[in-house]
Amino acid sequence: MRTLITGILSVLSLYVNAQSITGKTTTDGDALPYVNIYLKGTQKGAVSLDDGTFSIKNVTPGTYTVMASFTGYKTQKKTVTVSSKDIALNFDLPESEILDEVVVTGTLKAVSRLESPVPVEVYSTEFLKKNPTPNIFEALQNVNGVRPQINCNVCNTGDIHINGLEGPYTLVLIDGMPIVSGLSTVYGLSGIPNSLIEQIEIVKGPASSLYGSEAVGGLINIITKLPEHAPRLFVDSYATGWGELNLDLGFNTKVGDKANLLFGVNYFNYNNPIDNNGDNFTDLTLQNRISIFQKWNFKRKENRIFSLVGRVFYEDRWGGEMQWDSSFRGGDDIYGESIYTKRGEFIGKYQLPIKEKVLFQFSYTDHDQNSVYGDTKYLAQQKIGFGQFTWDKPLNNHDLLFGAAARYNYYNDNTPATTTADEVVIPSLFAQDEITLSPKQTLLLGARYDYDKRHGNIFTPRIAYKFKPTSDDIFRINAGTGFRVVNIFTEEHAALTGARDVIITEALKPERSFNVNVNYLKKIYTKSGVILGLDASAWYTHFSNLITPDYDTNPSQIIYDNLDGTAVTKGLSLNLDAMIASGVKLLIGGTLQDVSQTENDIKQRQILTERFTGTWAATYKIYKYNLSIDYTGNIYGPMRLPLLSDLDPRSEYSPTWSIQNIQFTYDGINNLEIYGGVKNLLNWTPNKGNPFIIARANDPFDENVSFDNEGNAQVTENNPYGLTFDPSYVYAPNQGIRAFLGLRYSIK
Repeated sequence: MRTLITGILSVLSLYVNAQSITGKTTTDGDALPYVNIYLKGTQKGAVSLDDGTFSIKNVTPGTYTVMASFTGYKTQKKTVTVSSKDIALNFDLPESEILDEVVVTGTLKAVSRLESPVPVEVYSTEFLKKNPTPNIFEALQNVNGVRPQINCNVCNTGDIHINGLEGPYTLVLIDGMPIVSGLSTVYGLSGIPNSLIEQIEIVKGPASSLYGSEAVGGLINIITKLPEHAPRLFVDSYATGWGELNLDLGFNTKVGDKANLLFGVNYFNYNNPIDNNGDNFTDLTLQNRISIFQKWNFKRKENRIFSLVGRVFYEDRWGGEMQWDSSFRGGDDIYGESIYTKRGEFIGKYQLPIKEKVLFQFSYTDHDQNSVYGDTKYLAQQKIGFGQFTWDKPLNNHDLLFGAAARYNYYNDNTPATTTADEVVIPSLFAQDEITLSPKQTLLLGARYDYDKRHGNIFTPRIAYKFKPTSDDIFRINAGTGFRVVNIFTEEHAALTGARDVIITEALKPERSFNVNVNYLKKIYTKSGVILGLDASAWYTHFSNLITPDYDTNPSQIIYDNLDGTAVTKGLSLNLDAMIASGVKLLIGGTLQDVSQTENDIKQRQILTERFTGTWAATYKIYKYNLSIDYTGNIYGPMRLPLLSDLDPRSEYSPTWSIQNIQFTYDGINNLEIYGGVKNLLNWTPNKGNPFIIARANDPFDENVSFDNEGNAQVTENNPYGLTFDPSYVYAPNQGIRAFLGLRYSIK
């Protein structure tokens, strides 16, 4: 009893001695209402009033970290010690960088996004955390106008579509270097640890004048963290109800007095065959993947740049009939698609030790692929070397950039199309002049010259104009040309899987394009504390010599040739970024597009291209409980799908479909975040409404298919639709609803 009384008196003593923390929240000296002020690690807090004042009462003695957080402004924290007196504490919060991030992709120079004459979209690591994924491919599913396209129901490889254009039209860079191309267009978008990414920059529309071939539809630049800005130690791991396990871990350390090292590892494993749609094929490809990443930054005189990046990557993936194992690899007893990928990457940047700002950038990739598709082997090697000098020269109202580059490409495989290794060196020259016409107007002129011994001289100019009538309004117009050299087997997965024959009717010419893009960017501030960012674009792209797979002329063939006509992609897109005083942040986007081809006066929609798409990411932060709720999703309009014949009973067009996710994150423990939620809340899979997805899944080697003299499948009793085995009818992932749980631990 005496102990109980003593305890009660102690608690009462603390309560009596409790003090208050009072103060005011401002921004640039003006009162800022609705700011969340809370004591980290406790449930005590307050919200500032209309005049910015706040009061946290009954604070027991001790040392606290006081956080001031308001959507759209940079969070501030201060440490205070509460004793016998009330504490006065004021916060002046600077505005955060909404629409004002630093970007480098549009012009090869670091500039504010608001000042860049080329529109660039920026997505931070916070965006990636809203829907955790094991690779960049899946992470882009909630970016407006960007769609990860799965190209095969069996091995689940895919590529990235921008504004309706196929994946090979998108160039993927790591730290500005063209790393993901050729073979890795299909397989190389995995294994980049998301925890090491600083931001992702996306340019929609041709960028060939700066980046060369493949940057026709747009480009994605994955910028990794500087070692000195990364956490000293970080771990991020999660598992799903399907049995997927993803682990990112790494550290940042100093090496001597002049070097910083960032080291990271990504490991992903999925080894749980599931067949929910009942076709005896795995719904999700089984994978075992490891990627090891290093980035070195070296300190030099006058802050000159010197950095080195290296990554090694190995992946073993397979999909196929449920009873498949590695003993059936390459045989014709049980069907499976098995891919072993080994890849190495090396990237460097070195600023020359001279007065002028001259930067040398270089990269080398070595990609080895050992794969089988049923009993068809595809063995391929690709080596790409890249070197580039750039000279950045400001001169009065001109900001000049000159560059010289060379790209070495070696490719060899075991297909009949490659009788000898393809080896080529492509030298390039480019120049750019960003002219300040007035404080409100900027004109950018650029051109690139490439020489390819297979196709001769290639010239790609571009022009951009920016008008900024106010500090919150920007109007941009960009126009330019692009070109692309095609390798069917490194880019078109359907050329290897299934029973169709690949027919190349002529020597393929490089594709060429002309693009115009109009963009309007605006920031809006309301009296209630809401900040809005609007980003609207309209574009038109015209192609000549377009190369696309023809699935329609002959159901037993895929025919490749240069289009004898025109191809056009045009559309409108709108992004809305809203920061609301109540702790809600919204990012909503929508795109309307028309992608078509016209040949012999017949216009046809491009296959596997949606008319409209929408994306959203909504975040609500409950500061009192250290809890964040993220609701993300996308919606896609109908796409024309590759049917095998007029008798094919599957739908010619996909329905409107949506993938939606929810996540809860608790960050009330120092250095630790615990997160979990549900992916694919609607449990959407493409088999709904279709009799089957994979054609002839019961006969993957076409042993019971009868063919006529021209190679066409015949209607028989056991093949009533006259089909052959084909897994290319795919537009959405087969993976249904699943829960996930993970944690992040970091030491700054």
